[in-house]
Amino acid sequence: MTSELTEKNVERFSSALDELEQAATFAKSMYQTDVYQEAGRLMETVEGMETLFSFAHRFDQAGVFSSGPWEDASKLQAPLVSGSLKSKGLASIIEVMSDMRMLAVAKGMYSHNSVTKDEAEEFLNEIMALNLDLLFPNGSEETRIEKLENAEQYDRAQRFFQFLFTQLSSSSLSKTLLVEINQLTGQRPIMVKRIISMIRTARKLLESEPGENQPEDLQDYIEAVEGPSPLSKRFSNINDYRRELKNVVGDELVAEANAFAESMQKTGIVAPHHAILLRALNKSKPELLSEALMLTDKGKANLEEHIELVKQLIKVAVYPATAQTIYGLSRMLDRGVLSSSPVAPGLRRLIELDIRPEVRKELFNAYEYRSGLTANSILVAGVISVLGQPLGVSQGLNPTCQSARGISLWAQHAPGYLLELIPRAARDGDIDLTFEGVPIHSKDLTGGLAPELHKELDPVSLVLVPHLDRIYNEMMVRVALRGEDGHKWVNPEFYGNWVQRGFSTVIEPITGTVSDYQGYVRLFYATHHPDYNDDYELIYPNPVGIFITNVHGKLLGFHAVSILRIDRVPSGDHRVYFYNPNNDGSQNWGQGIEPSVTGNGEREGESSLPFHEFVSRLYAFHYNPYEQGDAFAVEDDIVERIENLAKESWGAEYSWVNL
Repeated sequence: MTSELTEKNVERFSSALDELEQAATFAKSMYQTDVYQEAGRLMETVEGMETLFSFAHRFDQAGVFSSGPWEDASKLQAPLVSGSLKSKGLASIIEVMSDMRMLAVAKGMYSHNSVTKDEAEEFLNEIMALNLDLLFPNGSEETRIEKLENAEQYDRAQRFFQFLFTQLSSSSLSKTLLVEINQLTGQRPIMVKRIISMIRTARKLLESEPGENQPEDLQDYIEAVEGPSPLSKRFSNINDYRRELKNVVGDELVAEANAFAESMQKTGIVAPHHAILLRALNKSKPELLSEALMLTDKGKANLEEHIELVKQLIKVAVYPATAQTIYGLSRMLDRGVLSSSPVAPGLRRLIELDIRPEVRKELFNAYEYRSGLTANSILVAGVISVLGQPLGVSQGLNPTCQSARGISLWAQHAPGYLLELIPRAARDGDIDLTFEGVPIHSKDLTGGLAPELHKELDPVSLVLVPHLDRIYNEMMVRVALRGEDGHKWVNPEFYGNWVQRGFSTVIEPITGTVSDYQGYVRLFYATHHPDYNDDYELIYPNPVGIFITNVHGKLLGFHAVSILRIDRVPSGDHRVYFYNPNNDGSQNWGQGIEPSVTGNGEREGESSLPFHEFVSRLYAFHYNPYEQGDAFAVEDDIVERIENLAKESWGAEYSWVNL
C-alpha cells in the first residue's frame, strides 16, 4: 500500500512539474503552488526526498523559483537556510527544493548559468556545518523551542539533512564534525550518546574515502570509543579482550592502564574496554586503580582513604554499558567528594535501595542496558557521574533548566542533600521542599513544565527531574499574584541558602515594560564586576535568567543558567563564566555574541562571554544588598553599548520606558 501511495505521489508531482514547465512565463505563478504541495508530500519520507531529487535538475528550467526570493541562486545565503527550513507555510518546502537544485549543480547533473559546481558544493557544505543540530539533535533552548513550535517543519528539515548528508564530500563533512565534537567534548557532558554518534559517523565518512588524510584529533576520538590501548586495538570484541587481559602482567598492564587513562582525560570519552580493565584491576591489582583513573595527588589520597568503598562502587556500577561513569569516578575522587561525611553512607544506601518498579522500568527503558545490570547499578553509575561532573548535568530536550541547575548546584555544594533527595524519589516516589515554612510534596502535584519528559537524561535527572519540575512550578504558581517576578522568592527557597536575597529584573512584571535599564545594568556591575564591586568575590553559583536569542538576535524565550565566576583574561577584559544546563557546543546568539566553551580560560563544563555581552542578555539576577560597590562609577559608554545590544535584539519585543 505504501509503495502504491508513493508511486501515486511521484506521478502527481511529475504531472504538476510538467504543467509548470509548459506554462507561459507570465502564468508560472498559477502552477507553482501545485508543485510545492506535491513536493511537500514527497518530503514526508527519506525515500520521497531521494525521488524528489531525481527531478532537481529541472527545477530552474520549469520555473519552480520564478519571481521569488530563491530565483537567483547566486544570491542565496547559507546562514538564512535554517530559518527558511523551520518557518511555517511553503517557505520550508521551497527551501528544500532550492537546496536540491544546488546539490544537482554540485553533482554535475546540469550546468547552472550563475553558480559553478564548486560554488554549489561550498554552499551545501556551509549549510551542513551551520545545521548539524538537525542531523544530530542537541539539547539547546533554540532546538527545543523550535521543535516544539514547528514540529512538521523541523521533521522535514531533519529528513532533508539526513538525505543531504549521504550526498556530500566525506572529507569536508568529517572536518565539520570534528569541530563540533571538539566543542561538545570541551564541556565534558555526562551524556555522550550524541558525541559518540558523531564520532562513528565521522569514521564511516573517512572509511568511504580512504585516500583522505585523517585528522589526528579525530583518530584520538575514534580510539577513545573503540579502544586506545595496545591490547584493545588488537581485540575489539570486549569478551576477547577480557579473556586476553588475564595474561597481561607487569609493565604491559601498567601500559594498558595509562593508555586508557590518557585517552579518557584527553577526550572525556570512555571506551567499554576501560570498564573491563578497571574491574580486573579492582579484583587483582587495586594498586593500579589510580593509574587507570589518572588521579591527582588529591584524588589518590581520597582513593586511599576510601579504597573499600571505591572497590564496592566499581563492582556495582562499572560495566561496559556504564563505562562513561569511569570519567565521573575519576573526577569525583579528584574533587575529594568522598571526604564529605554524608556521601559515603549515601552511596552505600543506593547500592541496596529498594527502587520502585516504575523507576526501574524508566532506567532500563532509557538506557537500553544489556541483561546482567540492575537498576541500582544504573542509578549508582549516574550518581557517580553527577558527583564527579556537576557541570555535565543536562536538561536534554526538556524545558527543565531550573531542575538541572538545582542538581548541578547541590552536586557541587551539598552532595549530602542530593543523596537524600535521590533515594526518596527512587524508593518513595515523593520528595518535599519547604516553601515559606510550608512543605510541598511532589506526589501531591501534577503537570509541571515537562509533564511528558524526554527520557534522554542521566539517571539522576531521570529520577529527580519529574519531582523537582512539579515543585518548582508549584512554587511559581503560589507567588504569581505578588506583582513581582516570582523567581525573587522561589530561587532561594528551591535551591537553598546559597542564593542571595537581593533580586533585580529587567522587565516590570505588571506593565511588561523595560524601565530604568541603565540602572539595572549599573547595579549588576556594582555587585559583580571586580572593577566596581569593591572586590567582593562570588562564593556560590548565582542562578540568573537570560534571554535566549537566535543567530539573528531574535528573542526565543527565557533560560536559567548559573554564574560560576568572573575572571580577568590575559587581554585585560573580564569574562563571565557560567553553567548552561543545555550543554550546547557551538552557540550563536546574534550580534556576534557567541559563548565559548574552550579557548578562553573555561574550566570543564563552563561557557563564557565577555562581561558586557553577557549583561546584554541578562534578564534577572540575585545579589547581596550588603555587598555592592559604586554603581555611579560605571562609565556611560559601557552602559550605552549594552543598552544598544539589548534594544536591537530581545528588546525589540518590549516597550522601553525612559526615566
